[in-house]
Amino acid sequence: MSKRDYYEVLGVGKDASQEDIKKAYRKLARQYHPDVNKADDAESKFKEAKEAYDVLSDDQKKAQYDRFGHVDPNQGMGGGFNGADFGGFGDIFDMFFGGGQRRNPNAPQRGGDLQYTLTIEFKEAVFGKKTDIHIPRTETCDTCQGSGAKPGTKPETCGVCHGSGQQEVVQNTAFGRIVNRRVCSACQGQGRIIKDKCGTCHGSGKVKKQRTISLNIPAGVDDGAQLRVTGEGEAGTRGGPPGDLYVVIRVKSHEFFEREGDDIYCEVPLTFAQAALGDEIEIPTLTEKVKLKIPAGTQTDTYFRLKGKGVPRLRGYGQGDQHVKVVVVTPTNMNDEQRELLREFARLSGEHTHEQNQSIFERMKKAFLGD
Repeated sequence: MSKRDYYEVLGVGKDASQEDIKKAYRKLARQYHPDVNKADDAESKFKEAKEAYDVLSDDQKKAQYDRFGHVDPNQGMGGGFNGADFGGFGDIFDMFFGGGQRRNPNAPQRGGDLQYTLTIEFKEAVFGKKTDIHIPRTETCDTCQGSGAKPGTKPETCGVCHGSGQQEVVQNTAFGRIVNRRVCSACQGQGRIIKDKCGTCHGSGKVKKQRTISLNIPAGVDDGAQLRVTGEGEAGTRGGPPGDLYVVIRVKSHEFFEREGDDIYCEVPLTFAQAALGDEIEIPTLTEKVKLKIPAGTQTDTYFRLKGKGVPRLRGYGQGDQHVKVVVVTPTNMNDEQRELLREFARLSGEHTHEQNQSIFERMKKAFLGD
């Protein structure tokens, strides 16, 4: 597969200045760096941009490329252009995302964050609660105080990279001297070597422990809320601060109440007589039972509001409301006397009974059939 034109790769013209070339490359590096972009083709696009930049940012290489293109005149017409080594992604990442400074492998590093999912009852979310949780996490080894070395000893500076964590590989090419940086093979980029390892943590400086943490769940917390507990994450490295713990709240459903924000909803049944004649009924709330007056003639699916009977507001004062939906229940399994009374009620109201409606259905049927 033939290589794309380097100017096309960076999206600049042949008359572009070195500043324009640099800006174009920095933009592509941020977009396609493998530590940032996890797409399948991100790494290949990053390498392509890096290769184009290495050539166009060097006046000698750029002049050579403008004259011969991808063909290396020192290797004959069949040879391809010899780009730089792309093994050192870490250096490029530090250059563009770390202010252009090389990362110190011996510098303190912050520990990782942890996430814990806590499931609580519906009313516990409404009123809040205090609880303890138990989480496994890494902590600084008490035996070596995090150094990883056996007590009485200490890590030594790597003699290969002299503490930098990187090795420099120099290559002499037709276009000049190229210096590539790779992770030090002797210390694996740590910049130090532990000859006598701690018997407790085996040189890692960290140990796994079970940690008990007391939580104060605030009243009014909702499903999906996230609580941050500072400093209760994984231990830091080389004296770095620990990470944080994020507790994700999951709230169980309730058999009677439903919640929307700070408001509570519930549904209560009414008999035909209660809806028609009116009544005063007892409604359960989150804290107590209250009386609710049902006006005569109330229709099914009517809502009533109980002000201030909802959930305490998490950020602010007061509480939400409780909304009560009434549903008129049609009577079933009536005896003969009850049915006769309903027929009489329908007759006095000028309503059609079931028997009268039969004739109406017949007339509708005839109308549809065209009889």
